[in-house]
Amino acid sequence: MPSPILIAMKQRRSIRDFTEQTVESAQLHEIIQAGVWAPSGLNNQPWRFVIVRDASIRARLAEQTHYGHIVLAAPALIVVYLEKEAMYDTLKDAQSAGACIQNMLLAAEALGLGGVWLGQILKNRENVARILDLNENLELMAVIAIGYPNRRDQQSQRKPLAEFIVKEL
Repeated sequence: MPSPILIAMKQRRSIRDFTEQTVESAQLHEIIQAGVWAPSGLNNQPWRFVIVRDASIRARLAEQTHYGHIVLAAPALIVVYLEKEAMYDTLKDAQSAGACIQNMLLAAEALGLGGVWLGQILKNRENVARILDLNENLELMAVIAIGYPNRRDQQSQRKPLAEFIVKEL
């Protein structure tokens, strides 16, 4: 019998089109809690989060990315940061942020929500920090758009496993 985690990994899709239904605070907190349980080097847990629901702030953030239509459509955003003082290795901490974000996307799937990891906005990290009124001790990693999927018919394919395995020793 396949594990629910393995099923969720295979059926999760990046959702870019949302209904207008509100995402409850408890759901957003559950998603963030899943992110917090990601592995981090030395268990430093450097992640920090900003929850954005306010339409005017979402509109200002939307101007910072080519994917502004997704930011505007999502009823909630979770902005993922790393706290610089909590970091000990830039690469390892960035990897832990990726694990954190993946956990959050899987949690959204488990809760019947959809999400998409937006990274292109990183090129405007300084503007994002100003919009969110944050100081320089936080390093932007991603914005996750969260909401109820408008549809769930997205398809995806993966190459055969043999194309990924370079060598077995």
